[in-house]
Amino acid sequence: MAARVAHTAADVRHRWRMGQSARWMVLVTAALLSFGLAVLYSASSIDAMAMGSPTGTLFLFRQLTGLAAGAIVFAIAAKVDADRLYQLAWPLMAFAIVSMVAVLILPESIAPRLHGSRRFLIGSSFQPSEFAKLSVIVWVSMLIVKKGDALRRLSKGLVPFLVVIGLLDVLAALEPDLSVSMLFTLLLGMLLYVGGARLAHFIFLGGLSIPVLWSQVDKVKYAMARIASFIDPSMAAAQVGYQLNQSLIGVGSGGVFGRGFGQGMQQFGFLPFPYSDFIGTNIGEEWGFVGLFLTTLAFAIYGALGFRIARQARSQFLQLTAIGLTFTTVLTAYLHIGVVLGLLPTTGLTLPFVSFGRSNLVLTLLFTGILVNIGSTRERVIGGSATDPMAVPA
Repeated sequence: MAARVAHTAADVRHRWRMGQSARWMVLVTAALLSFGLAVLYSASSIDAMAMGSPTGTLFLFRQLTGLAAGAIVFAIAAKVDADRLYQLAWPLMAFAIVSMVAVLILPESIAPRLHGSRRFLIGSSFQPSEFAKLSVIVWVSMLIVKKGDALRRLSKGLVPFLVVIGLLDVLAALEPDLSVSMLFTLLLGMLLYVGGARLAHFIFLGGLSIPVLWSQVDKVKYAMARIASFIDPSMAAAQVGYQLNQSLIGVGSGGVFGRGFGQGMQQFGFLPFPYSDFIGTNIGEEWGFVGLFLTTLAFAIYGALGFRIARQARSQFLQLTAIGLTFTTVLTAYLHIGVVLGLLPTTGLTLPFVSFGRSNLVLTLLFTGILVNIGSTRERVIGGSATDPMAVPA
């Protein structure tokens, strides 16, 4: 009898069992990653060969290293209770602020200037502004829960959010990276609205901030030039509207079904950065309307699953966190697609899971891992199925 009890105790495990939405999210993510690697190889092979890679796989192999790191991060995030992030909110925010300050003040040997901006540390291996997205989501969600009903008061409710996120906005704008700065603000506004802040406060603060924001944007000439190019492409300077025009040419030449994998022309030096900021152009050119439609649909499914996970979350903090993580990934994707189609002014936002960029890839897989954990339930399992996370209990 004692031996049987000992054997049974040894078979007891505590594990996270993925819910239906979490399982589908894993499948959608795997499909986007597989498709993204194929698109990246096609979009980057010419530039890779120009950089000395005889097979044109330089960017592909670099992305695979990011995918390997991201897979590890995903697995850990999916297995660790996401509620622990509540206690890590302030350390995450402090690290984000310190690292973004470091980008601006450290020598260029550590924080290099790439394409006119300072956004990376240690070469191009870490981008603090990408990590700061997670910090904003977790910190804002934590403070909303902590403040409770006080959130509806302007001085004690909203001001602390505006001070901290405003600091991140300023640091991002100094890099300069106005796209990320605006994303921080959008995240803050969306989470505050979902969390129960008064709509009147948003209208009041928005009215006060418009003149200030406009005066700051006006100082950044490239941002104003991009806006002018979007409003009237025919009147824009050639170098400003060049990317958009080439993107439209590429997407238009793809037609319904595309020119075929590897048959695109824009990567032959016509379109700058075809493997990152404008990789959606490659999808439209080589995979056509069908390719862009299916990509858009995949992110719509990802978003629907993420919001469903949020609705079923086990706490208010996790509900807000899941909304923020889903909103960030899907919004970034749709902004990218809108830019390559000429529906939005040109920004520097990449296409999640597809564009080249190891920091962004690891972060997006971390987001997905956290969402999978939120969409899972912790259970005590006895027997051989205790180690099978996909097993459905009888």
